[in-house]
Amino acid sequence: MIFVLAVPVFFIVVFVIGGYNKLVALRNRFKNAYAQIDVQLKRRYDLIPNLIETGKGYMQFEQETLQKVIDARSQAMAVKGVKESAEAQNALNQSLGKVFALMENYPELKSNQNVLNLQEELTTTENRIAFARQYYNDLVTQYNTKQQVFPSNMIAGFFKFQLHDLFDVPEAEKALPKVDLRLHP
Repeated sequence: MIFVLAVPVFFIVVFVIGGYNKLVALRNRFKNAYAQIDVQLKRRYDLIPNLIETGKGYMQFEQETLQKVIDARSQAMAVKGVKESAEAQNALNQSLGKVFALMENYPELKSNQNVLNLQEELTTTENRIAFARQYYNDLVTQYNTKQQVFPSNMIAGFFKFQLHDLFDVPEAEKALPKVDLRLHP
């Protein structure tokens, strides 16, 4: 009689422990992935002042644009949380894009080896950030899905696991670019 009751209870306990451990493992993996994004963002934050300093001497009339990059960097470094970070990173990307576009107007700056090296480092870092965000989103999706499917949703609810946010592409970046392939005389 005790054996008949013990076997199902044993399997239920094993199931709950396994489900709980899987959720904890997924949570730890996506937290690690978020930490990897922070590592790449730190790298980016360290490169930006060097780029700005190098450009200052050449871009005398563009000080306002350079200051906007510095301000956006400071704001991005101060935020916490996925959604806030994504918004701050978008603002920083936009201001950096303006600096790169302005640099095209300065031939001596475009040919400066330090600037070229910094631009290459920033491009590499941007790629790393994109890959780290993609990996993070994959792990958060697995974690969130595990919480929402039966029967692990019961375990997640009982132990109060929370759903987490993905790094979304800002609405401004979702718009399709306008391409004009007409030949102009």
